[in-house]
Amino acid sequence: MVRDTCLCLSLQRAARAVGRRFDAALRPLGLTNGQFSLLMSLNRPDPASMGQISVLLAMDRTTLTANLKPLERRRLVEVTVGTADKRSRRLRLTPAGGALLAAAVPVWAETHAATECHLARTDPNELRHDLRALSAEKAAAASGNMRPSRRRFTPPQDAVSR
Repeated sequence: MVRDTCLCLSLQRAARAVGRRFDAALRPLGLTNGQFSLLMSLNRPDPASMGQISVLLAMDRTTLTANLKPLERRRLVEVTVGTADKRSRRLRLTPAGGALLAAAVPVWAETHAATECHLARTDPNELRHDLRALSAEKAAAASGNMRPSRRRFTPPQDAVSR
């Protein structure tokens, strides 16, 4: 029953499949889909804070820091100390990072269009809307604006017997 009905499992499987598709497309440029998303999140006029990027990518700061390291080593991203608060870090694309991102965007666009074609029975805009709503719910829970239920789960009796 869970295999056939679980939204979490279905979303995880779909996310992995889509991730592999974008990884394969971006591999000739030396990027993963996660690195592309991180570079894209830094494509802005002013340096971003770690907090801004971690919220945008729904990623904790420790994971963000780990994902930044290879991009820093390749000199695609620069991490600097904040001017107002010396404890903060600011992130920005380097010229090399911007050039690589410019080369990657057409690859992403082609892969994205091909992926959307596989959503024959789903309106991509409705799907994006629904996924954003789920993401916003998680962000609200993480920020303390929404508390997860403390009720203990009891499966329906017919599900237990299957």
